[in-house]
Amino acid sequence: MAQGRKGRLNYRCPACFMRDLDIDMFYDKDKDEYYCLRCQFTGSEEDVLAMNEQIKKKYKVMLKRITVDDYAD
Repeated sequence: MAQGRKGRLNYRCPACFMRDLDIDMFYDKDKDEYYCLRCQFTGSEEDVLAMNEQIKKKYKVMLKRITVDDYAD
């Protein structure tokens, strides 16, 4: 998703992203946490970044072409 250059960075909801849904999270200044309107996930910036790093493992070889030679013994 596109986002502007000004203001706070938009993060994807890690719970929704695990289900292949690209949902932006909202930031609550009073509680200093991010929340998702779709699945009710809440967490600090560190929690969101840590969970998103774990999810990136799913797409590790997405741009690599896998051939039969890769599996040959």
